[in-house]
Amino acid sequence: MNLIRTCVGVTTAITTAGLLAACAVGPNFKAPEAPHTTGFAPAGQIAPETAAVPMSGGQAQRFVDGMDIPGQWWTLFQSAELNALIERALKNNPTLQAAQAALRQANETAAAQRGSYYPSVSGKVESQRNKASGASFGNIPGFPSSYFYNLQSASVDVSYTLDAFGGTRRQVEALQAQAEYQQFALEASYLALTANIVTAAINEASLRAQIAATQDIAGSQQQQLDITQRRVSVGGASRADVLQQQATLQATLATLPALRTLLAQQRNQLATYLGDLPADYTGAEFHLDSLSIPQDLPVSLPSKFVEQRPDVRQYSAQLHQATAQIGVATANMLPQITLTASYGQQAATWGDLFSPSSNVWSLLGSLTQPIFKGGQLLHQRRAAVAAAQVAAANYQATVITAFENVSNTLYALQADAEALAAQSTAERTAADSLAMVQAQFKSGAASYVQVLSAQQSYQSAAVALVKARALRYADTAALFQALGGGWWNRTDVTAAAHARAAAAGTAHVAVQNHDLSKGQM
Repeated sequence: MNLIRTCVGVTTAITTAGLLAACAVGPNFKAPEAPHTTGFAPAGQIAPETAAVPMSGGQAQRFVDGMDIPGQWWTLFQSAELNALIERALKNNPTLQAAQAALRQANETAAAQRGSYYPSVSGKVESQRNKASGASFGNIPGFPSSYFYNLQSASVDVSYTLDAFGGTRRQVEALQAQAEYQQFALEASYLALTANIVTAAINEASLRAQIAATQDIAGSQQQQLDITQRRVSVGGASRADVLQQQATLQATLATLPALRTLLAQQRNQLATYLGDLPADYTGAEFHLDSLSIPQDLPVSLPSKFVEQRPDVRQYSAQLHQATAQIGVATANMLPQITLTASYGQQAATWGDLFSPSSNVWSLLGSLTQPIFKGGQLLHQRRAAVAAAQVAAANYQATVITAFENVSNTLYALQADAEALAAQSTAERTAADSLAMVQAQFKSGAASYVQVLSAQQSYQSAAVALVKARALRYADTAALFQALGGGWWNRTDVTAAAHARAAAAGTAHVAVQNHDLSKGQM
């Protein structure tokens, strides 16, 4: 077996030398600088603090540059029910489970490809029974016309394709980039799930508040109807006034079924996020007064922002993969060097199989250079270059969209506070106006048309105030989502995963035609 050890040793040495000394064709992926910008909006357009409103959820919110984002950012809403709901979803959501499985698949695929760095060794044992014709020996007199014989063999085969131009390493690099893509696809799924649950909980609370406000308004309108009916009995109002009030009350009540349907659908959506069937959902009820508005809001530094967005990191990994594939396509155009060795024993009987005379072995080195394939390899490389250019453009578009998301949310939060202040004033004014007109109507100093107008104004203002409160909560959640959600601070992510993510880097690679056409040796 000395020859086997010699073959394996030689091949291992060649492998090590090849890995250390061989060049890798194709462009190297570069982690570029972050966009050169100082903020997410023109200077002076976003105030450092929003307006404040003297009501629950109306506190001023401060934008803090460079503030870190907690991994469990939703806890800032200070709702134990919301925290419990998200914890359930993270364990049971099937979309998240699919993303986790896809990451495991990508990691295993990359690990499998790394096996190409090493020689392939296989063992084989054969037993043959053969019949040979005497004609093979020229029908020599005295030899039988045919004869039977056995052949037993055992061998070990070693094969190694030298990665002289780095094609194998580029393929491993591409698969590792694919695994990184799946890692951040998982982070994006995690962020989308948590943000969707927070938003759904806020929507549920908003719908409950709208239903409660509508019911209060309907109750007030019923009281007004009772008053009008009493006035009719004493001649202080007409039958037409009663009919108008009844129509107004019924119009208000008619809005409740639609709101209740939306509430039920929102609960069903939460059930879906948790991986439950609608009939099995047992989540707590959410109300706006049970949620706290975070008062200190993070605003990431632009230089760090692209490292925080999972979708940006996904497209960065996709660009890395496409860049590595250029090297793979380039290496396919170059010579392939393969070394093979075989050592074994062959004998007519098992007893003689391991005798010195039964030794057989072979050594083979081959070099294969594609000469003509109808332009197939050339066009495959050009396709790889084009794919990298597509990935580069998609990455740039993703970065721009990410900055747009944050900018839009900052503007929205500022506007939300101003809208809440205006709606709060409008609601108080409408309520005071309604109370005054109703009092005047009782004394005969106001017409019934004035009462109806005041009722309609108050109804609109009350529902609009609820929506304004909810929108402020929802846009606060949208800001945390737009900034990446603090995945880098999650306690359920291993330190190794964090280290891999940090080492991978991100951002735009300026992939130009002339850059992608050059190999890096």
